[in-house]
Amino acid sequence: MSSSALPDYLDARLDWRPMTPADIDNWHALIRRMAEVDKPVWVETRVDLAEAFESPANDPAVTTLIGTDADGTARAVGTVKANAGSATGHTWGGVDPQWRQRGIGRAVYRWQEECQRRRFLDAGISGGVLRTYTEERDLAHNALMGTVGAKVVRYFTEMTRSLADPIPELALPDGFVFATLNPDQSEAVRLAHNEAFADHWGSEPKDEQKWKFVVSHPQLKPEWSMSIIETATGETVAYQLASFDPDYSLQAGHDEGFTDLLGVRRAWRGRKFAPALLAEAMRRFKAGGMENAGLGVDTENPSGALGLYSRMGYSPTKRDLAYEKQLT
Repeated sequence: MSSSALPDYLDARLDWRPMTPADIDNWHALIRRMAEVDKPVWVETRVDLAEAFESPANDPAVTTLIGTDADGTARAVGTVKANAGSATGHTWGGVDPQWRQRGIGRAVYRWQEECQRRRFLDAGISGGVLRTYTEERDLAHNALMGTVGAKVVRYFTEMTRSLADPIPELALPDGFVFATLNPDQSEAVRLAHNEAFADHWGSEPKDEQKWKFVVSHPQLKPEWSMSIIETATGETVAYQLASFDPDYSLQAGHDEGFTDLLGVRRAWRGRKFAPALLAEAMRRFKAGGMENAGLGVDTENPSGALGLYSRMGYSPTKRDLAYEKQLT
């Protein structure tokens, strides 16, 4: 699709086209320039960007957009993605700080909206929404969401705990053991995750391809990740996956081992497996040289996760917002 096929409301000073894998470095450089100004606590890696070209459900020729200047430098990028059959589309977008305040961000969001609306209609999906996540302290991004008519539908809190504080000794019940994650043999953990998160807001099942991305990500720390196994049956009943971002301390001011995923299958809930996993993760983080443990939580999670994490010594550090706009 050439730039002439793209809508004329996109800024004519930039050359607009779909992205290809050859654009990853240019895109990543744009993200780094944005991060210098916006100072997010987490920044996408090159591996994260490459995933946009690996999903069979999201053709990059349709779902990606890049605007480059006369020198070929990326000045704006937008993507949309949705799982096959899902009524939720997700956006990512960004504009070079030197090119802001020109309406480019609004135009990119409009393109994302129109793109995903067509995809919903083509798939026969009604009730479709477009979802965007922002950091609460990113005032410009939140202002844009208000301008385009998106509404906040959920809040997420990131929390941190000092590992200098005593780590509780929480033994597993008889008949259960910890098993360190083996990324190449983690299908049981994937299935446990899909079951555990089936009743969580905004969660959709991870297929084998998405799971492979999770367990092969360079920031994942298999030695800090584990499941709980019922020895009599071999069943995976709960799990915790952890990661380390070496650049996190540059913006957050401290390092931490981070719990990315934590879940307990419904039939095994109420046995204090979640706090046992957190305590074991803390011990592994500390042994790995970390000074803090971190995690994120859906503030409205009905399982009481926020209260659990508070009791385990975690304190809020920042908040993220989920915006949605109804498309169909």
